[in-house]
Amino acid sequence: MRLPLIKHITNFIAENDQDYVLETIETLENLIESDNVKDEELDVIGELLSNFYGAIEVDKTIKEGKSQREALNEFMGRVVGCIDR
Repeated sequence: MRLPLIKHITNFIAENDQDYVLETIETLENLIESDNVKDEELDVIGELLSNFYGAIEVDKTIKEGKSQREALNEFMGRVVGCIDR
């Protein structure tokens, strides 16, 4: 997960609509089911999916009333906390 990408996607959601991101997630998840996708491509798609899902979580926190900065820091804190376990 990369915080700058999550922030960029969160800004996109704010300017447009979360549905675009949800549809992109559905498309990428469908794509990984193809037998024609190489391992390297799966890695890239997986990284993109993690950033999209992270942005959805950050957007949810923003809608609950936190600032983007607070939401991003809280999200990354949860991610790092999970990794440290």
